[in-house]
Amino acid sequence: TVALGGFLFGMDVAVISGAEQVIQQLWGLSKLMHATAIAMALYGTIVGAIIGSFPANKFGRKKTLIWIGIIFLISSVGAAIAEDVYTFMVFRFLGGFAIGASSVVAPIYISEIAPPKYRGRLAASFQLNIVAGILFAYLSNYLLQGVGGENDWRYMLGVVAIPSLLFSIFMLFTPESPRWLILYRNNEAEARKVFAFSGANADELIHEIKNSVKQQKKESLFSGKFNRYILLAFLIAFFNQLSGINAIIYFAPRVFKMAGLEKSSAFLSSVGIGVVNFVFTMIGWYLIDRLGRRTLMYIGSIGYIISLSLIAFSFSGESHAGITWFVFLFIAAHAVGQGAVIWVYLSEIFPDRVRAQGQSLGSSVHWIMNAFISGAFPWM
Repeated sequence: TVALGGFLFGMDVAVISGAEQVIQQLWGLSKLMHATAIAMALYGTIVGAIIGSFPANKFGRKKTLIWIGIIFLISSVGAAIAEDVYTFMVFRFLGGFAIGASSVVAPIYISEIAPPKYRGRLAASFQLNIVAGILFAYLSNYLLQGVGGENDWRYMLGVVAIPSLLFSIFMLFTPESPRWLILYRNNEAEARKVFAFSGANADELIHEIKNSVKQQKKESLFSGKFNRYILLAFLIAFFNQLSGINAIIYFAPRVFKMAGLEKSSAFLSSVGIGVVNFVFTMIGWYLIDRLGRRTLMYIGSIGYIISLSLIAFSFSGESHAGITWFVFLFIAAHAVGQGAVIWVYLSEIFPDRVRAQGQSLGSSVHWIMNAFISGAFPWM
């Protein structure tokens, strides 16, 4: 259920690809205003990622995630009925805020309830839901073409409201994080119930959590002790976005149109991106606890080098031959490497006491770079 926050994340991120060219023509947007309108959600993600850990610590993981679902609902409906670009940008910013917050809170929750043996796969379920959301967004964009005539983009954006509502309802029946209950509410009895429900050794885990509190109570993330972890979190988030993955996710139909595909074919090829992304994320999900995080990163990095070189070579010629397959190869390399690893890595390298702040730091870097790359991409 918690990982479904990733589904909303993926849908909201990718659904804009079906609307971005239409709204540019509809409202006669300049390149600068168009780039700003599309990037507005990304500015929201930066704010959401920076402050997401505060309500998660103060009010709990569960309540924060319920509100994230409600914000997704409001933002999707608002963007769908917007009559001008400024209203559209306000609601897209709100949606971005929910994405940024969910990228912090959901992985924290999952890492806090997951048994060590399955932590990689359970944390990676968040990424699996992101790519399922991206696939669903591309598919719904393709199927909704022409529905409502020129207003089909409104349906494309509005459809996110349905899973948003379901997510908030499901979260009502989800237990609170036992680690949060002990660390921030000193509620050992309730934590014991959650551990018992999951079949974990309650005594052992409660002892471990209390021990971590004694050791780290007076420390902050920037005390100097965690500098190595901060550097690693910064670098993995930085290079995740420097690959250009979200430029492709946001502008896939435009990229395929530049390569010579017709509008309908471009949308269908975007569905192909979603399918490849989902399949190879499944492969990464299967391998992450078997091969380890580092091995998947090596595989993905080699895939980046090959696929991006082929894309650049293809676009340098006249025919752009093979561009669709090269983009698919790039998506596959990302999905099995950086895509599968990043949220797991960020959620598990920091100790309990500074985990929320550490996750927030890594997510913030991720979204700042995302905004920069995606804002620059239409110009480039």
